[in-house]
Amino acid sequence: MDDYLRISLLHDFYGALLTERQNEVVGLYYEENCSLAEIAGELGVSRQAVHDSLKSAVTALTGYEEKLGLARKFARTERVIAGIDEGLDEIIRETDDRRLAGKLEDIKKVLNGIDD
Repeated sequence: MDDYLRISLLHDFYGALLTERQNEVVGLYYEENCSLAEIAGELGVSRQAVHDSLKSAVTALTGYEEKLGLARKFARTERVIAGIDEGLDEIIRETDDRRLAGKLEDIKKVLNGIDD
C-alpha cells in the first residue's frame, strides 16, 4: 500500500489520539498534500518543527496500529463482506425462487449498510 494512503488511513482511525498539532500537521501533509514549507508558513513555525511533529505523529500512528490493529481488521472485514456479497449475487443469479432471491437481496442491503 502506498505510504501516503497507509498513513492517511491510520490517521482516519487514530487521529483523535494525536495531539492537536500532530493531527493538524498529518491532515495537511497527507490529506491536503501541503509541503512542509507550506505547513510551516500556515502554522507560523519552522519547517524543522513541522518535520519533527510529522515524524512523531507517524511513529505514534504506526504504534497504535501495531498494538490495536484496527485498520488491518477493518480491511479484513471489508474483504470478507465483499466475498459474502459476491456469493449472494451468485446464488441470486442461479436461483429460480424469487422469494429466496428477495430475502438474499435484503441480506445484501444489511451487509452493504454495515459501514454506513
